[in-house]
Amino acid sequence: MDARSAADSRATLAHWMGPLDANGAGFVHGGTVMKLCDEAAGLAAVKHCRRRVVTASMDRMTFMVPIPVGELVSFQASVNAVWHTSMEVGVRVDTEDPRTGKRRHSNSAYLTMVAVDEEGNPVPVPPLLARSKDELRRESDAQLRRRNRLAEREQIQAGR
Repeated sequence: MDARSAADSRATLAHWMGPLDANGAGFVHGGTVMKLCDEAAGLAAVKHCRRRVVTASMDRMTFMVPIPVGELVSFQASVNAVWHTSMEVGVRVDTEDPRTGKRRHSNSAYLTMVAVDEEGNPVPVPPLLARSKDELRRESDAQLRRRNRLAEREQIQAGR
């Protein structure tokens, strides 16, 4: 299986947030942002492995600023690291007021996606080629997050 470039997995979604995306406070509902992060991550994962993928986990979702209704929100995703059947995808969320052009980084998320066959069984994914300094840093950070996830799971299971 040939390795694939991290750059080849990049995917961007954009969504103009309307009233149906609002929570009771008049800002974009966190669940809407999470759903669109999941879609962007899924697209990046499919571009990397060229197979169907499922979401295994959302490791982190950081909300830094509220997003007012009426803003254009972009979701930029790329594969950070690859293991046997899974991969971590990072998603950066930026919001823009289309009237003023003011942009803000509003959210970041890390999702683990698993490649599956037609029956839903996990299948191997191609290795990742991380070339740039930024891609190598993302891969290293993803490896640390994975080690922490596995250690936490082991601690929880040991305490049962």
